[in-house]
Amino acid sequence: MTEERPSIQFGIAIDPAAADPQDPFWRARIADENGVELITCMDHPYNRRLFDTWTLLTALATSTGRVHVAGNVLNLPLRPPAMLAKQAATLDVLSNGRFEMGLGAGGVWDGIQAFGGPRRSPAEAFGAFRDALHILRGMWQNAGGSFTYEGDYYQVRGARPGPAPAHPIPIWVGAAGPRMMNLLGRMADGLLVSRNYHPPRRLLEFNRLIDEGAAEAGRDPHAIRRGYNLMGVLDLGRDDTRAAGLDENYVQGDAAHWTARILEWHDDYRQDTFIFWPVAGNQSIQIEAFARDVIPAIRQALS
Repeated sequence: MTEERPSIQFGIAIDPAAADPQDPFWRARIADENGVELITCMDHPYNRRLFDTWTLLTALATSTGRVHVAGNVLNLPLRPPAMLAKQAATLDVLSNGRFEMGLGAGGVWDGIQAFGGPRRSPAEAFGAFRDALHILRGMWQNAGGSFTYEGDYYQVRGARPGPAPAHPIPIWVGAAGPRMMNLLGRMADGLLVSRNYHPPRRLLEFNRLIDEGAAEAGRDPHAIRRGYNLMGVLDLGRDDTRAAGLDENYVQGDAAHWTARILEWHDDYRQDTFIFWPVAGNQSIQIEAFARDVIPAIRQALS
């Protein structure tokens, strides 16, 4: 087995807010034209101010030519896994293999229930997520044949999956619990957690649990990606790129500060995927600066 870590990669979080329908496409173009590997969108269908994430991801994929697209993360309780597998395979084909599955077990249960979804306990959410991983893999691997799965929360009975994805779709898990970390190590391909909720010291424990799960399944733990959503402000020395009131869990500073912090989290905490998620000020100009200044500086330092 290889023991090489995945190469570093970068993403841009695209706000699915409906206020300016063209803004997501501008952000996606910046990513597509500047060597960014991934664009991601959060998924909160119950928020009336947001577009539907799946529809937006499809539109962004068809308007770009190189960058990959993913949910950060898709809301499993409102998206049945067999249909999610079908949708994912379709979008992967239409985008020439540029779809990645970011999936979460749910959390905002009032909103989920308001839209007709279930309200699940932590144990139920874990069980449903485990079922979903089996179904996603099974549907993709059995395209052109038949697939059956009898889970505790989801069942697929003689489904005829297809089309097959254009490439092996990686599954990113948005979670933090010990059982989910172990499950990720056994069955998934990457972790997505956010800096403002999970400070770097927690990453060491996440890494240990993921590695243990991978070892139990006979998988190479070094092949599993570790993603970090970096919420904050990139200060460009302008009034509209400064923000007051952000606590220490948000990243705030100039390009040199962002570069140093990302290199630290890469070298000391094994993070290899960094998603820039501006939260205040002129977000568009910050995204452009991150793609054109911060990312090249990090790549240069690691080369």
